[in-house]
Amino acid sequence: MSSSNALRSSKLVSWNRTGRLQQTLADCVERQGKALHSGKVSTVRLCPERASRGRYFDFRSNFVPASVEFAQVSPLCTTLYKGGFRIRTVEHLLSALEASGVDNCRIEIEDSDTQGHDAEIPIFDGSAREWVAAVEEVGLTVATDLDGKSVEKMAPHVNEPVYAWRNDSFVAAFPSEVVRITYGINFSQAPVIGCQWFSTPPLDNLVYSMQIALSRTFCIYEEVEQMRNAGLIKGGSLENAIVCSASKGWLNPPLHFSDEPCRHKILDLIGDLSLFAQFGNQGLPVAHIVAYKACAFGSGGHALHTDLARRLIGMI
Repeated sequence: MSSSNALRSSKLVSWNRTGRLQQTLADCVERQGKALHSGKVSTVRLCPERASRGRYFDFRSNFVPASVEFAQVSPLCTTLYKGGFRIRTVEHLLSALEASGVDNCRIEIEDSDTQGHDAEIPIFDGSAREWVAAVEEVGLTVATDLDGKSVEKMAPHVNEPVYAWRNDSFVAAFPSEVVRITYGINFSQAPVIGCQWFSTPPLDNLVYSMQIALSRTFCIYEEVEQMRNAGLIKGGSLENAIVCSASKGWLNPPLHFSDEPCRHKILDLIGDLSLFAQFGNQGLPVAHIVAYKACAFGSGGHALHTDLARRLIGMI
């Protein structure tokens, strides 16, 4: 049976042929760095995988699929949980893999805590640039199954408008022939950020690498102590985030883009919606995705994104 016959779907989505073959990495590639929230140093090794296996994490020989079924609500990041093992801050890595066309990948994680059941992906400079560079370092190749056969890649097309919302934030997907993303944010507590909107052209790997992947995670300086008191951002610094003071503006300029915070939300969204992927097929829905986030510490942007993925698949 082909992978497309086993795809979970709903009336909201049709899985259509793309005319492209599923891909994987041509070789293994490794990166090491500090995690944003735990502050621990971990090593991540991206390895080729067979067609229809999809993307999954291998932590202490425990396999955690990069699937929305295993996504958990957690502050300021996306977490996957299965069988007692938890992988945090997966969104930047998965965003880069989805946008770069790495459909099948085994993601091995090692860290210094030999007994723990929690792992976290390194943050690097707070963007997806390092992961895009890692993929480019080894390149892509056609993925084959156990019989040596290639598999056509399918893509989920949204059939009718669908949306999810939490408080005064929302995300919606509208039928479209191509993937477009329009995102708005409103940081009323930080005037230099304020209200921003960014809309992508039809999204492909070049648009992603040039206009989205370089955008870094950001925070409000006056909220740092509150986040650290909540056990978060133990590894945070001016080297892995852009920091904005409500009264003084950006503390570590220059920005890569004038609307870098808004673009970073698109980076996160792509990573979160990549969890819709199944059996090595496309995760990001073919739709015009429109989102608006009224931002404050503790509000659930990542949870809102995964709500949309769950709604598309018929889980909620």
